[in-house]
Amino acid sequence: MEIYTQILTRYWGYSDFRPLQLDIIKSVASGKDTLGLMPTGGGKSITFQVYSLSIKGICIVITPLIALMKDQVENLNSRGIKALAIHSGMSPVEIKITLDNAVWGEYKFLYVSPERLSSEHFNERLSQMDVNLVTVDEAHCISQWGYDFRPSYLNIVQIRKILPDVKFLALTATATMRVAEDIQDKLQFKQRNVLRVSFQRENLNYLVRTVENKMGYLFETLQKVKGSGIIYVRNRRTTREIADELKQNKINADFYHAGLSNPIRSSKQDSWISGKTRVIVATNAFGMGIDKPDVRFVIHFAPPDSLEAYYQEAGRAGRDGKKSAAVLLFNNAERVKLKKHVSVAFPEIASIKRIYQALCNYLQIAEGFGKNQVFEFSLQVFAQAFKFQQAMVFNSLKILQREGYLEFTEEVDSPSRVYFTVSRDDLYKFQVSNASMDGFIKLLLRSYTGLFTNFVTIDEELLAKRSGMSPEQVYEFLKHLRKSKIIDYVPRNRTPYIYFSRERIHFDRLKISKESYDLRKKELVDRIDAVINYATSTTKCRSRILLEYFGETDSAPCGNCDVCKSVEFLGLTTFEFNKITEKVKSLLETPCTYEKLLLNLEGDQQKLRPVIKWLLDNEKIIYRIDGLLEWGGR
Repeated sequence: MEIYTQILTRYWGYSDFRPLQLDIIKSVASGKDTLGLMPTGGGKSITFQVYSLSIKGICIVITPLIALMKDQVENLNSRGIKALAIHSGMSPVEIKITLDNAVWGEYKFLYVSPERLSSEHFNERLSQMDVNLVTVDEAHCISQWGYDFRPSYLNIVQIRKILPDVKFLALTATATMRVAEDIQDKLQFKQRNVLRVSFQRENLNYLVRTVENKMGYLFETLQKVKGSGIIYVRNRRTTREIADELKQNKINADFYHAGLSNPIRSSKQDSWISGKTRVIVATNAFGMGIDKPDVRFVIHFAPPDSLEAYYQEAGRAGRDGKKSAAVLLFNNAERVKLKKHVSVAFPEIASIKRIYQALCNYLQIAEGFGKNQVFEFSLQVFAQAFKFQQAMVFNSLKILQREGYLEFTEEVDSPSRVYFTVSRDDLYKFQVSNASMDGFIKLLLRSYTGLFTNFVTIDEELLAKRSGMSPEQVYEFLKHLRKSKIIDYVPRNRTPYIYFSRERIHFDRLKISKESYDLRKKELVDRIDAVINYATSTTKCRSRILLEYFGETDSAPCGNCDVCKSVEFLGLTTFEFNKITEKVKSLLETPCTYEKLLLNLEGDQQKLRPVIKWLLDNEKIIYRIDGLLEWGGR
């Protein structure tokens, strides 16, 4: 145990582990396959990183989030820990060199996107690695019952055949009991082993505000409250619009979304983390891998389409343990939008097939070809070319992804990379015979290390400043060196990718199982209904609704949310209020008079009457035309 604490202190500067971290490390160290359920901000990555550093060998980390993968690799390398990554968007040469380094280079971590696991070359090299652990991050993606199911995750279990003795650690921040069971089944755990901390966040005050004028609410609230926060919105355009309005009202705000270039995103993120920017208005692209402990509020301008997503995003507030607020703005228009989202998210099967055929033609993939190939892809350009609605294309691609035909990543902005393909001796000879290139080559070697062993991220603008040249001149030098076969140069690319998991088939043979399609659609309906229930409930503690959704059925009311506060003036605890309400609901399964209801209710009349009045005022109980009472609430 002492070795784990020493590693934690040496590389991360912490003297103690957070709850559950050490338990997970010890479970894996004892040889057990382990599923760790830790809320957002619980420090999941520390578990596999500390364990792997404590023993010989390399840890394979499987994650679908390319941006998070890059961040973690950079973070580990900055701490002096050797880490690598393989994902869509890398050239075959880059992948080969990375795998060679993973086998021979004494690296400790190899991050891999799940679609790469089906590559024969990857599996061949995997068998040559000294693997000490396989970590499955975002493990809910392997479950068809999860909110973000990805068929490529089903390939993970094939590693068992290649590495039969290696332990598996699955990690997720959001899993219902059903999903947790499914994860263990799909990963073929030798025995059930789930370690969890409660999803309860005692310092987080969950609030729902029913407002029509949302901007007015933001202006008023942000002028009253202190501290920094996040405002989550649905789309990229809205991030800028709201940030601009906030700034016009003298609120220090900025916007963030995945469509911005990497340097701009990093700059905005750093400004917010350091406190220079107070409020960041963002899509759900913001937050992964960001550990800012003093976020005092997270406001959802519009609800997400699942409580898993809401809990994860809201959970970015108050990681320092201090009182913080998670606020959801809701109104009837939001209910309509959520319901409409179901039809948008599930285009007609005939439309999906048309889009598949058009996509294959657009990418010039012949029938029987395309398997394991990666293509640059602009959804906007494609939609315009074929006059498709962008939302229909996006959701069709997601369904094709769930059915296992392809993988679509919206993540963009792969920075420029350089790798010297010649030995130092051959490079010296080239410099002697090409004096005009000598100064630029020396600049490259001075500016970056590791150029002879792996692809290294470079910044053309930085090289231009250091050399006194223009970025265009730097680009020409790099192209010349590539043409001379001195370097392999991959320029920056900001285009999303499509990876074909299977060869192209005729669209008549494209199978989107109606049973599967209808099941997924029903699951989305159920998740949206759960969000609406959370947003519209006026009788049940917000925290309890969330905890029960994740399988914690014995929690007490929080006493702090808007529902708990709303019944305080009745002189009752939330527990007493809920108990009376449930009894009233049960009795009114058969409509009756007010007097009969009171007669059948047991208990203190001084407590019963105010609750019934509250239920009437809030239309949970309604008078029928015949004068009888019936239950009309949710």
